[in-house]
Amino acid sequence: MTDPTGALSFGSAAADYDRYRPRYPVAALRWALDGIDAPAQLVDLGAGTGILARGLLSLGHRVTAVEPDPGMRAQMTSADSAVRAIDGSAEAVPLPDGHADAVLTGQAYHWFDRTRAHAEIARVLRPGGVFAPIWNLRDDGVGWVAELSRIVQIGDTVEHLRQSVTDFGDSFTRPQWAEFSHTTTLTPDELLGLVRTRSHYLTAAPARRAEVDDQVRTLLQTHPDLATRDTITLPYTTLVARTQKT
Repeated sequence: MTDPTGALSFGSAAADYDRYRPRYPVAALRWALDGIDAPAQLVDLGAGTGILARGLLSLGHRVTAVEPDPGMRAQMTSADSAVRAIDGSAEAVPLPDGHADAVLTGQAYHWFDRTRAHAEIARVLRPGGVFAPIWNLRDDGVGWVAELSRIVQIGDTVEHLRQSVTDFGDSFTRPQWAEFSHTTTLTPDELLGLVRTRSHYLTAAPARRAEVDDQVRTLLQTHPDLATRDTITLPYTTLVARTQKT
């Protein structure tokens, strides 16, 4: 992985990560797996606490979740014993050649050493198999969401990802893209809990964490779209790239 310190920072917050992070729209998962009938053999790579894996299981597929952080794997298996969770990374997948009909990854692709990961993903996929990275991205077209992203130092956008992720190496076709809108509903305290699951927050010094907490609370108390609200609707765009092994 490109930044093991950041990528392995989530285990200490695994329960909160699983509780507060958004799920993936079923329509996005179905689009990623178009043409792959259940039950297929899927791999969730960089699976975290299994949020994506559980969504794939609900569609009737068999899922192997590959995750290097033991804290995240423990949370994954406690949340759903049907998930097969194994230790591994995108650069070293402990599965045989041609094992999977599709490999998916949710929120984790930016941690991968792309050259090594693309070769491993191609090895694990059957001929014609699908690779699909998926991202849940906040809709920064909403004013308070853009301000939250500034406070928390969140930089990924749909436009940035479309421009920076252009291919997956010689073993794959050029990616197709699709976007899906959805929302989650949070209390103010849950929004702060969500912020506290970000890698920038988890790896920050205590003083920086306190600063972020204060700025988020001020935003919640003063922004006209948030002040006095018992619940908050946080809008997302789920971005999916889909490519096939040649």
